[in-house]
Amino acid sequence: MSRRTVVLSALTAALLVGGAGAFAVARTADEPPVLSESGVRYTAPTAKRDGGLVFVTDVTASSGVKSLKVLAWPEDGPFSKDELTAADMAEVESADCVDTEGGTDSDTVVCTYDAPMTAKDLAESPRGTWHVATLATAEDGTTTFADRTATFTVK
Repeated sequence: MSRRTVVLSALTAALLVGGAGAFAVARTADEPPVLSESGVRYTAPTAKRDGGLVFVTDVTASSGVKSLKVLAWPEDGPFSKDELTAADMAEVESADCVDTEGGTDSDTVVCTYDAPMTAKDLAESPRGTWHVATLATAEDGTTTFADRTATFTVK
């Protein structure tokens, strides 16, 4: 085989491999955020101490995680008639998200939403099943919405 053929073959292979890599990077950049390991803990307040709701989840986005909005809502509340949408999440509170690997380039962060609850709050809250809705937004603008990421019971 001539030297020219070897060089052309090597260049062609490099272009093909480089093109496939660029396609893979472009492809993953458009993927929406993924939530995993989601959990919720509700503690009812008493006369002697406040309670609260703590929701924790891992959020992964190849472009990085921009935010996670969280809303706890009662199953028998207003969204039982008019379905909750991503647009409804625009003005709700955000969770605190931390890169547990210590760097800024991590694709996965742990997000925690902590809402205290007093005995007065409990007295004004509907009893029964509640859901936690989430709206995750990646740095590239892609989003993932779920109206029932987790469930808990208020007694």
